[in-house]
Amino acid sequence: MHIYLDNAATTPVDKEVIEAMLPYFETAFGNPSSIHSHGRQARSAIENARKTVAKLLNCSPSEIFFTSGATEADNLALTGSVFSLDIKNIITSSIEHHAVLHTAEWLDNNGFVKIHLVELNKKGIVSLKSLEKILAANSGCLVSLMHGNNEIGNMLDLHEVSFLCKKHNALLHSDTVQTIGHFPFDLQKLKIDFLVGSAHKFHGPKGIGFIYINSENKIGPIIHGGSQERNMRGGTENIAGAVGLARALEIANQDMEVKRSELVSLKSYFIARLKEIVNLEFNGDCLSQNSLPHVISISTPKHEVNEMLLFNLDIEKISVSGGSACTSGAVAGSHVLNALGIEEDRGVIRFSLSKYNTVQEIDQTIAVLQRLFK
Repeated sequence: MHIYLDNAATTPVDKEVIEAMLPYFETAFGNPSSIHSHGRQARSAIENARKTVAKLLNCSPSEIFFTSGATEADNLALTGSVFSLDIKNIITSSIEHHAVLHTAEWLDNNGFVKIHLVELNKKGIVSLKSLEKILAANSGCLVSLMHGNNEIGNMLDLHEVSFLCKKHNALLHSDTVQTIGHFPFDLQKLKIDFLVGSAHKFHGPKGIGFIYINSENKIGPIIHGGSQERNMRGGTENIAGAVGLARALEIANQDMEVKRSELVSLKSYFIARLKEIVNLEFNGDCLSQNSLPHVISISTPKHEVNEMLLFNLDIEKISVSGGSACTSGAVAGSHVLNALGIEEDRGVIRFSLSKYNTVQEIDQTIAVLQRLFK
């Protein structure tokens, strides 16, 4: 049995999602820009998918734009804001996803904006006092902070951050890739300007994501060459992908609280078993009840096995992600772990769960770890 514990990287596609997508590969394959019946059928499919996503997020369909994934959506939010909304300052953190950090750095290096990094505590939790201090000292700000950190499981209080942004007339963008599908979103109540999601993180297909752009903000495209997505993104639409994304989000929202509770219970069991390993440490805020329900980051005991840790786990048919707090040759370590000051001679493993994982898989994983670090 091969154990997959890397769901924060990608999730298996739900069978119901595959079934929903199949017609758009086989029979309903038209180009939605075509005016004939095949084209109209494809157009109807993508607009119905847009309506579904909008209904689940409680916003207008005109505020949902499909993209190739969250990386493109993050780029669109940051670059579009800077070029269209007179943004002069971007406030973010040192542990954001590179889709945000590298985009912000490019904008800074080319003289379009100035980057400001909020302070973090030793667990990587954003200081709201630091955020407000930066907001008060700078005008024309876009705040870009992720809702749930993909490496260490920390979660941000988006409502509180939204309040601070509105208080200081700043725009707010959040990468919600790790929380969409796990938590409900009401975009009529959450005052946010840009919100991003990616289908393959909630049992949908790869290559499709979306961005919510509040109707009060008019930004320009970063991909030119066509009038698709209401002039926001040139290129023929990924119809099957959009249908799959919408269906996956529908399924994720069915009995969401029950599913999340089951994940939390599984995570708690996993943490309790991990604590049996001597000198193991937990990274970030993953032990908190306010952390992601599916992510656990650990630093393994100091041991020679750490040099080949992921390889050894893979041999044991356990798929996980790892990281390094150091830089070795041309291979850079995790910027998130570096920011937290993780000791260099420890191995790092990120376990991330899904609805398909079981207690038996966790027990088998613990048995392997105990053997490796005996």
